[in-house]
Amino acid sequence: MSSTHGPQPDQWVKSTYSDGNGGQCIEWSPTYAKAHGVVPVRDSKDPSGPALMLSPEGFAGLVEFARHFDA
Repeated sequence: MSSTHGPQPDQWVKSTYSDGNGGQCIEWSPTYAKAHGVVPVRDSKDPSGPALMLSPEGFAGLVEFARHFDA
């Protein structure tokens, strides 16, 4: 896992686990992930900020955590 301001994907998808009130909003780029084998994740409220570059396994763990997280 790393944080980067480097190459940015051109298509971001908001997580279905993000709420609609502007909180807990993350986005990821499936097209970038497919092309490069790493999954970029960013805060949708700060699109020019850093993106975490996760391994596919790391991203799967994040999704699994979100499924079971009870805020």
